[in-house]
Amino acid sequence: MMQHNDTILITGGSGLVGINLKEYLQSQGFTRILAPSSGECDLTDRQRVLEYFARAKPDYVFHLAGFVRGLMYNASNQGEAYLKNTLINTHVIDACHVSGVKKVVAMGSIAMYPELTSVAPLTEDDVWKGPPHHSQYGYAQAKRGMLAQLQTYQSSHGMQYAFAFCTTLYGPYDRFNTITGHVIPSLIRKFHEAVQTKTSVTVWGDGSAQRDFLYVKDCARALLAIMNNATGPLNLASGTTRKIRDVVDILAAYTGMKEQIVWDASKPSGYIYRAYDVRRLNATGFVCGATLEQALPETYDWYASHIDTARQ
Repeated sequence: MMQHNDTILITGGSGLVGINLKEYLQSQGFTRILAPSSGECDLTDRQRVLEYFARAKPDYVFHLAGFVRGLMYNASNQGEAYLKNTLINTHVIDACHVSGVKKVVAMGSIAMYPELTSVAPLTEDDVWKGPPHHSQYGYAQAKRGMLAQLQTYQSSHGMQYAFAFCTTLYGPYDRFNTITGHVIPSLIRKFHEAVQTKTSVTVWGDGSAQRDFLYVKDCARALLAIMNNATGPLNLASGTTRKIRDVVDILAAYTGMKEQIVWDASKPSGYIYRAYDVRRLNATGFVCGATLEQALPETYDWYASHIDTARQ
């Protein structure tokens, strides 16, 4: 279990999860937290990664860094997603071994899962039962490779790790881009712009697709619970599914845009239904705290008040 005087390294510390995790750890009394920028440590450069770990001597590592964008970008840039994520993950996990890190919690993705015909919640053992969805193939296979690396390093070197199949996240410090962003931050920006310009909001698909959404502040709490109380792979999710239409309805009601929604069924909806078994996560003591009805307005308000500095 991490102690307050341990040195904790967060890769991807300037991203959605990294910023919120750092804030949460600080609120819990952890003071020696490192979150290097890409300029301080280029994770695609093996030598620089090894040198940074040798200087920093982290006790524990939250490996959150990755190269990922929204559905359309990922589908159109499969090779780039595979190469960059493979380099990042390989270098970081190996540096954890070389530098004697006590434990690493690595961020995977539910994109790693295959498309199975069953509607039962996906368990961690389902990941190897088929190829990932074609739209996320390069990104997902790179993440699968990281899981395999961790498993082999545990077998060969005794590496202590946990690997989180992370669901769709949202919240403050997200990347709010209508082209390359994920569904919720993209919709939040669309709604905000529509409110300002008094125009309609166009939403891809028909809204029937169901997702498991997790508020990033809950994610941060879960990651600490995972570091202290879990080993091996586990789903990092809320355990509930909501339709995209629910997200749109909540934002439309909050912004007064109920009558200005246009559904574009010619655009892709991605996979239609995904649910995740969260028994391993619940065994850590984590309980999901936020609902869409609570957290979506909070995220919208955060974006509206940080529009000049929010990542695009």
